[in-house]
Amino acid sequence: MHNNNRVVEDFSDLRKIRIDIEGASGTLYDGEKFQLLFKFSDQYPFDSPQVTFIGSNIPLHPHIYSNGHICLSILTDDWSPALSINAVCLSILSMLSSCKDKSRPPDNDWYVRTASNDPKKTRWWYHDDAV
Repeated sequence: MHNNNRVVEDFSDLRKIRIDIEGASGTLYDGEKFQLLFKFSDQYPFDSPQVTFIGSNIPLHPHIYSNGHICLSILTDDWSPALSINAVCLSILSMLSSCKDKSRPPDNDWYVRTASNDPKKTRWWYHDDAV
């Protein structure tokens, strides 16, 4: 895993993995620590894992909602069974690293009030990858 990132081992539920990640050096998130929760269905790896940020430090990012949901195409429409957990983490770190403005999505308040607890039930619109 990337520099200071680590898997938090908790064998009480093998369908869930918590991963600690740290913002890359020289980025808006330099040194900030975040936690991701991966949840796997019986259909994994043919079905993408449910991936959310958890804990008290949800990154401020135009594609990350305050409830931890992440708008990233590889987590839904562009999922491939060839993608590893490491590849997903690297994609999320890349998304954070390329960010130019720490802010919530414009529809954050509405989305958080109305969204399912499962971000995979959201029909995402992937239209802005220039953040």
